[in-house]
Amino acid sequence: MTTYVLVHGAWSGAHGFRLVRRRLAAAGHEVFTPSLTGLGERSHLVSPEIGLGTHVHDLVNHVWYEDLHDIVLVGFSYGGMVISGALAHIADRVRHLVYLDAIVPGDGDSVSSLLGWPVTESFGPQASWLVTSVPRTFDDPDEGAFMVPRRDPHPARCFVEPVRLARPLESYPFSRLYIRATADAPDAPGRDAFERFARHAQESPAWTYRGIATNHMIASNRPDELTAVLLELA
Repeated sequence: MTTYVLVHGAWSGAHGFRLVRRRLAAAGHEVFTPSLTGLGERSHLVSPEIGLGTHVHDLVNHVWYEDLHDIVLVGFSYGGMVISGALAHIADRVRHLVYLDAIVPGDGDSVSSLLGWPVTESFGPQASWLVTSVPRTFDDPDEGAFMVPRRDPHPARCFVEPVRLARPLESYPFSRLYIRATADAPDAPGRDAFERFARHAQESPAWTYRGIATNHMIASNRPDELTAVLLELA
């Protein structure tokens, strides 16, 4: 049995991984999908004080209180920032690190700096401390009908707060896998940055790379394919 910890992206929650979670659990594995503060079923806790550091502590505490070890740690999209920041505290509990069409930061990077998103200008009118979700498409209309209404505004501080890394990602002893959505539209939000992270993974001997032919919402559009890739790490 393998222990998976799946960290969702911006404007989402644990429900974004529900299709993959069920498949991994059905294969006999232990799966944890924490919802970050102010998002998903914890959206009632949203406040201007929530930043990337809050979400890093959410993940660290989840792993510590559940006493998880030897984990496959997966971060989707913005979740790449969260899993990266958490390594200073839980790296010794990680067996495989997976960036699912995710941001791969260096020390001091932020979502805004890496994706080139001026938060107050790119997302339209909104309360100054909240960011409206960017549009995403889903292959299955029923899945879209479920997911779109649950894409809640995201605390802006998460996008401008820099991540702090104790050491370069490539210096850790665990494996690193980047999974890219290879059929993302040319004008998809953040596409250039995700392509850049994917190219680095393809070119670096410290990384493994896999592609899945769909858009950014891999866990919703291709749960079977994503599960199969994750099961290879079991």
